Amino acid sequence: MDNGDLLILKGNEIISLLADREREVVDIVRKAYEAHAGGKSSLPHSTFLRFPDDDKNRIIALPAFLGDSFGVAGIKWVSSFTSNLSRNMDRASAVMILNSTTTGRPEAILEGSIISAKRTAASAALAAQTLLDGRELGNVGLIGCGLINFETARFLHALYPQTGTLRIFDLDPARAAQFRDKCAGMFEQVEVVEDIQNIFAESAVVALATTAVQPHLSDISRCAPGTIILHTSLRDFTPEVILACDNVVDDLDHVCRAQTSIHLAEQSAGHRDFVRCSLGEILLGQSPARRDAESVTIFSPFGLGVLDIALGKFACELGAQQNTGTVMDSFLPSSWIARA
Repeated sequence: MDNGDLLILKGNEIISLLADREREVVDIVRKAYEAHAGGKSSLPHSTFLRFPDDDKNRIIALPAFLGDSFGVAGIKWVSSFTSNLSRNMDRASAVMILNSTTTGRPEAILEGSIISAKRTAASAALAAQTLLDGRELGNVGLIGCGLINFETARFLHALYPQTGTLRIFDLDPARAAQFRDKCAGMFEQVEVVEDIQNIFAESAVVALATTAVQPHLSDISRCAPGTIILHTSLRDFTPEVILACDNVVDDLDHVCRAQTSIHLAEQSAGHRDFVRCSLGEILLGQSPARRDAESVTIFSPFGLGVLDIALGKFACELGAQQNTGTVMDSFLPSSWIARA
């Protein structure tokens, strides 16, 4: 933007811009992972703002720069307040700022929760596709019936239109029933199950997107050999489960913190050798897709800011093409030299 102008994209505008573009979004996420794995990014650790006597709610800052074909810098400021669900509000809300990599000046402000949900789901779907390594998707199980897993189901369906049965579980039966109804148009058969173990036993791919803050799953013995688990919520499994599986992450340094299951496993084992590689390394051909055919593979993505800014830039480009968004003229002040 020139002359201190600023583009503003609202949430509903971003929903419209990204509608039915799941395959394009997955490709953007793929290229962002490859650029990051190739050393063409700058990604400080995210910063958690927490509140006294409150272990559930938080606001997180994710700054990032992504080079290669992207050339974008920015930050996402995203909150997660689980009590919002009882207020009939979404758990997460976010705002994103994109900056020029030439001048550093802010060029766009975007509603960030839609981009955050879609990049998270696209990352999970890409991981499933990569780890399946040419195999069919088969039956899918979802643990946690919120926005993230709904988007994950949407992205998996976009990559695998002939998906088998979708089985879902949530601690809130009413929430599970609502989720089932929303997914009915994507999958021929959607079943609500009452036992998490049935999800593990009957699904080739399992996606977890819960609000758990500490491990609550210590047994995945009913998983068939070769099962792929997309551990988006990061804190569901005990260290023993993690240490027994084939582990793939998005970024080892980022995921080994903030009391994730991977972090707890590192503390238990005293090393990180149980993590085989990153998804980006597989995409670049530096590591194989699977350790072996028998292992259960767990993908644990911390959630990288490079994905947010890559997708945010794409949304801005679409907005410019479709004349969508609001340009705020002269948002930045004139130079102090020019001021009286």
